[in-house]
Amino acid sequence: MHISLGEIEREAYRKTPIHGIDGRIKILMTLAIIIYAVALPRMDSMNFMKLGLLEIYLIVLMLSARLGLSYIALRFAMALPFGFGLAVFQPFLRQPFTTGFTVIYTLPMGLEITREGTLFGAIVFSKFLVCITAVIFLSSTMSLSELVASARRLGLPRELALLFTMMVRYLFVFWNILGRIRTAQKTRCFDILNKNVPGRWKLTQVGYTISSLFIRSYEQGERTYQSMLCRGYNADAHIYVGKKNLGIADFFFLILTLGIIVAAQMYITSLIVIPLSN
Repeated sequence: MHISLGEIEREAYRKTPIHGIDGRIKILMTLAIIIYAVALPRMDSMNFMKLGLLEIYLIVLMLSARLGLSYIALRFAMALPFGFGLAVFQPFLRQPFTTGFTVIYTLPMGLEITREGTLFGAIVFSKFLVCITAVIFLSSTMSLSELVASARRLGLPRELALLFTMMVRYLFVFWNILGRIRTAQKTRCFDILNKNVPGRWKLTQVGYTISSLFIRSYEQGERTYQSMLCRGYNADAHIYVGKKNLGIADFFFLILTLGIIVAAQMYITSLIVIPLSN
């Protein structure tokens, strides 16, 4: 399965109660989860239970939104290597915020795996997993145009709103341009995975592709700007965003998310601290 921009947008237009939640609520919920996950202590084993509760909550929401399992798995597979690549080196490093280190295994060439580095790497990967799950949930349950409109209702500056609006509108145009370039390359039997083709020639063709896409994007931007000027665009132009009232379901969803975060912080901590005190 290959995920394209169109498939991501199709998932965002499903008709479910989760998709029907106001975009402002989903943005605030995503920001709250990400900020809480990042703000957790760097060297605390209780983080796994707290982050695990948030991860389960997000997975339940995605399943309630009837997102395809293969779609979710592929989007995770695309993002997880970045977090895993960052966490996999932590057991070999001595973090400056930790004073004592316990070596649990010694590798050739003087490499040592420490317990503190392994714990820190696992926590970093867990935080990354929760944050990327929240982003996948947000991008899969609301369209890009709704995302910009909701951010504008939350007080996003006018200049940034205009920038994001233009990006969303022409992102699909540039994606189609890239698709036509790749189709033209395939008709000329270009395959970047072909082992019989020299690697230097492959890099040259990739460079041609990037430069061609840049030139076409620049030309499209110039044409778009000239069209905007002809239609009265100036520095004082505003983007119209219609008013949208929040419903009971929106407030319930926000309160539920905040309650999950409070429960992860307070209840799980009490479950572990009370037995230790006894």
